[in-house]
Amino acid sequence: MRQPGFAERAAAASLALRQLPPFRLEGRVVSLSGIGVEVAGLAGHLSIGDRLSLQARDGRNIAAEIVGFRAGLAQALTFSPMEGLGPGAAALAEIRGLTIGGGARLSPSQDWLGRVIDPLGRPLDGRGPLRPGDQPRKVRGEPPPAASRARLGHRIDFGVRALNCFTPSRLGQRLGLFAGSGIGKSTLLGMLARGAACDVAVLALVGERGREVREFVEDELGDGLSRSIVVVATSDQPPLMRREAAYAALTTAEYFRDRGQSVLLLMDSVTRFCLALREIGLTAGEPPATRGFPPSVFAELPRLLERAGPGEQRDQGNPGYITGLFTVLVEGDDHNEPIADAVRGILDGHVVLDRRIAEGGRYPAIDVLRSLSRTAAGCCTPDETALAARARAILALHGDMADLVRLGAYRPGADATVDEAVALAPRIDGVLRQDRDELAPVPDSFARLQTALEDAT
Repeated sequence: MRQPGFAERAAAASLALRQLPPFRLEGRVVSLSGIGVEVAGLAGHLSIGDRLSLQARDGRNIAAEIVGFRAGLAQALTFSPMEGLGPGAAALAEIRGLTIGGGARLSPSQDWLGRVIDPLGRPLDGRGPLRPGDQPRKVRGEPPPAASRARLGHRIDFGVRALNCFTPSRLGQRLGLFAGSGIGKSTLLGMLARGAACDVAVLALVGERGREVREFVEDELGDGLSRSIVVVATSDQPPLMRREAAYAALTTAEYFRDRGQSVLLLMDSVTRFCLALREIGLTAGEPPATRGFPPSVFAELPRLLERAGPGEQRDQGNPGYITGLFTVLVEGDDHNEPIADAVRGILDGHVVLDRRIAEGGRYPAIDVLRSLSRTAAGCCTPDETALAARARAILALHGDMADLVRLGAYRPGADATVDEAVALAPRIDGVLRQDRDELAPVPDSFARLQTALEDAT
């Protein structure tokens, strides 16, 4: 009888270890400062990202995550307020087979559609428990390998004329939505979730105002909720929860993408994700660098954003796509602040919402001259490209001459191109106006623009 070889024996031993019932290692909380907790007795057994359970004096179990190590102590942050914790509190790490602690996992499923959940996969909408999927997925996932990743898909119909005509995009593309506060960003996201041509919409509300969550879901999202999953972490929650909302949304979107579906991922906002990372990094002892942001923030941004996009190329079937729109809150309408600069360099285009346009009453307040899609040439016909280029030229010339026209310093008839811009710019502006409940398919969008550019005479 053949004796099993070393590899077979090792595999059998590994399987036996994984099937052992879980047991726990116990450490103790030795200090608490600000939002951080230091734990003794576990540093030699844990790693960054492992989860702990801290036992508060009122009997609650508080979930925590390891974010660093210092002087032989494990540094942790909690997912909920730290009331009830104190020195001496027990810190428990679960061991399953060969895994100690273990990073976060989610089990998305088709039954999550139409639900509002928190970053830990718990329901927030009062509609009962969520049915998990069969295969847990790592929340801190990796993007598909670059060399085997599929190419971008065909043009996506956003249902918004300004985007369809001036920032045409393809399935799997990633766009930044740059805006200050109060310019109509949430309304535009709701229009996209309802009207864009996709199978599933995943929305991440990171650090959102608590009172606005229900208003957004009921008023802005409306009927679009039936094909959507909303992941919410409000501004009053600890930084780990706000950070985790972004990871949970990407993990959920990847589940549907890997099933060959087209997913629209809307994240509001990347800025608040970075603010959460800053709190975590500073608590772990990182030095503040650019405008107070530690270096880990700018290392983590591409890891998050690169997870959106096409899935792996398949010999048969659809690879699936995550088309991402990531909002960036520009401080003081400064579009060159560090987060905006970093995001703009990673993504495949940007859409700028302008406060002056919003104050003029035109919504969505998209500044088409400052907005850009890096894949526009690959998804428009030559006629559509020429039409959009002509409209841009007219709007640019009108913007240059607007002050002279208002002051009466320009005489009609002095320049035919200026006369054309003065006549046609208001008509283009009318095309860009769109009611929040109006759906504008791509053919209709270009037809309206064509009509507006016909000779005004």
